[in-house]
Amino acid sequence: MTTLMCSTERDDTLGSEGLGFRIQPESGWTSLDLQEMWRYRELLYFLVWRDIKVRYKQTALGAAWAVIQPVFTMVVFSLFFGKLAKISSDGIPYPIFSYAALVPWCFFDNGLNLASNSLVGSANLIKKVYFPRLAIPIATVLSGVVDFALAFIVLLGMMFYFGIVPTMNLIWFPFFLLLAFVTALGAGLWLSALNVQYRDVRYVVPFLSQIWLFSTPVAYPSTLLSEPWRTVYGLNPMAGVVEGFRWALLGTETAPGPMIAVSALAACAMLVGGAYYFRRMEASFADVV
Repeated sequence: MTTLMCSTERDDTLGSEGLGFRIQPESGWTSLDLQEMWRYRELLYFLVWRDIKVRYKQTALGAAWAVIQPVFTMVVFSLFFGKLAKISSDGIPYPIFSYAALVPWCFFDNGLNLASNSLVGSANLIKKVYFPRLAIPIATVLSGVVDFALAFIVLLGMMFYFGIVPTMNLIWFPFFLLLAFVTALGAGLWLSALNVQYRDVRYVVPFLSQIWLFSTPVAYPSTLLSEPWRTVYGLNPMAGVVEGFRWALLGTETAPGPMIAVSALAACAMLVGGAYYFRRMEASFADVV
């Protein structure tokens, strides 16, 4: 089963009358081979569709869970951080201040948790059929776009209720969504590959998510930090995503500035490193999973 990511070379031991090829795993660090992913794009589409259907199969509330999670978290944050702790919200009503951050955060958090277990959950498929294994975590994160869209519709309704009109900053919105996707996928690639080797990872991920949540300016603004620490804070890619969402959608005066550049670099580094590590470990997935 270790013939994934194989290299073929001519074998002259068969003599001049026959041609033979030896199939063996590639040695060293392998290439990402993104062209192969493009050839399997239809499979990627069906994996995304499968994940969407499985997520809400036999659930009483169905896709409503995509809205319930951020809404109830917003209520809790508004009560404890907004009312009791009187946390600053950069001049924005605290409920929409926190909800605008929870929309991308829930997209990232769900993608991280589901992607980390995606390979183990697809063990039967991995053992039986060859396809680029990168398709599994990518499809898992992409399937969360549906949940994001539903939660985003509620955010638009809240903006209308509070009388907030988007500014020209809105043109940056797709970039921040892409940055959230890159962050979720990068972390998901690392954790999914590690989870195949060490099943302890599935117990670590919930704790990691909680620590990451409170290390991200979801319940509080990043303006509590002064420069240059606010820029350094961008090493957490989700800090740039969250502050970027607020700036693009709510028109806050506290533009992320250099934080966005740092967050983008950190997210790209995480994605590239995770992709190479994933491809490096891919040859052993079928044997171990």
